[in-house]
Parts: sequence; C-alpha cells; structure tokens
Amino acid sequence: MMTIADVNALAPVDFVARFGDVAEHSPWVAREAFAQRPFEERVAVVEAFATALKSANPDAQRALIRAHPDLATKARLTEDSSREQAGAGLAALSEEELASFTTLNAAYKSKFGFPFIFAVKGATKQMILAAFEERISHSPEAEFATAIAQICRIFRFRIEDRVAA
Repeated sequence: MMTIADVNALAPVDFVARFGDVAEHSPWVAREAFAQRPFEERVAVVEAFATALKSANPDAQRALIRAHPDLATKARLTEDSSREQAGAGLAALSEEELASFTTLNAAYKSKFGFPFIFAVKGATKQMILAAFEERISHSPEAEFATAIAQICRIFRFRIEDRVAA
C-alpha cells in the first residue's frame, strides 16, 4: 500500500505503471489523472481519475465502457476484475445463475452497445442480478450516465486498495 507522499513522488511513467490498470485497459485515464498532482489525500486521486473520465470526449468514454468485461464471463479478466467478481460470488455460479447472467449480458449489450457495468465490490450476485434486471429498462442516455458513475465507483475501490488513507 502506498502513501499519498509515495504517489506524489512517482514520475509520470511510474504513475501510469502503478495505476494504468485502474481504468480497465485504458491507461490514458491515469495519464490524465497524473496531471492533477500533487494530491492532498487519497480521495483526490479518486477524484482525479473521475475528472479524467468525465471530461473525456464521449467516444473515449464509450471505449472505456466497452473495455470492461461482461459480468460472470469465462473470458480472461484483469487481476482486479477477477478478484472483484470472485468476491461477489460470480466465479461460483450455478448453471441456472450463469444462464441468467449470459442472457442478461447479451440483451443488455444488444440494447446499449456496451457491457453492463456494476462496481461489484461488496455486492452479492443477487444484488447484481436485481440491478441488471432493473437497469435494462433504462434509456440509453440514462444507462450511459450510470455506466460512467459505476466506473467512477470502480476507480474508488481500486485506488482504495492501493493507496493508504
């Protein structure tokens, strides 16, 4: 775990090496967040990542959303995604639960053009399925905004795992 002083002492390339994977396969977010240094505290790092994402153009935002894996997928996941999904019980689904996730993933992607994003840390598979079933009725604009908000929550969880309070 790094201190905020350690984070502020990182060179740009080292900051991206340490935090480039906070935003799923999108190190540009860390590069943008780095420009907001020095950070007063851990929450400022989280806010820098959120600001980088929210101030990006819609195409970059959509690309980051699309870089996220489907939930409960058998695809190769990043270390963070694997740990987060396992913690929510998504690595040990029954056949029926896996079928539900697979069906919902396909329907969601068909409707919105990107995967369902949910910050799963601290959630149960039942909570995630309930959110899935509710959010699939959202408008594309509302769901895009929800996906961005969920990614910002993912940033917070991942940075909290790396930087001391």
